[in-house]
Amino acid sequence: MQRIVILGNSGSGKSTLARALGERLALPVVHLDTLFWEPGWVEPDAEQFRTRVRKAVAPDAWVCEGNYARRTFDLRLPRADLIIWLDTPRLTCFTRVLKRSVMNRPRPDLAAGCTEKLDREFLTFLKFVWNFDRGYRPGIEAVRLAIGPQIPTLHLRCSGQIAEFLESLSATPATCHE
Repeated sequence: MQRIVILGNSGSGKSTLARALGERLALPVVHLDTLFWEPGWVEPDAEQFRTRVRKAVAPDAWVCEGNYARRTFDLRLPRADLIIWLDTPRLTCFTRVLKRSVMNRPRPDLAAGCTEKLDREFLTFLKFVWNFDRGYRPGIEAVRLAIGPQIPTLHLRCSGQIAEFLESLSATPATCHE
């Protein structure tokens, strides 16, 4: 495994898993949110973002976390040798997003000048998190299947499965104990 794409809901653990894989496999980690967002949560020009992603996934080895399916799968998936879907339950994702926003600590997976705060936009974001599996995941999965159906895809649902994967770096399913 030299080029790994990690997908999942906000709060599913994509960034945490990416950092752990990066350390374990000595691979650079690409956080798509840091490439996408400008300070103050301003969206970049579409081609500017694609140029950043193209450059980030040009090397022979990386771990890349984030969805941005329609915007970047054509750049990332043809180079990937593994996709990891984090199937974290939505209540867990929702709770993690709420907790990290209340704590408001700097995060290495966010662009400079972007902080999470409890405001109207955040409430919209929480709705996105809650409805991700029903409203957004099917579209991401459809693009994945259209662009990279041959890429091995590993589904991890809980911290026990993630820990076992990191220990063994195999695709053997584990049992959830949460």
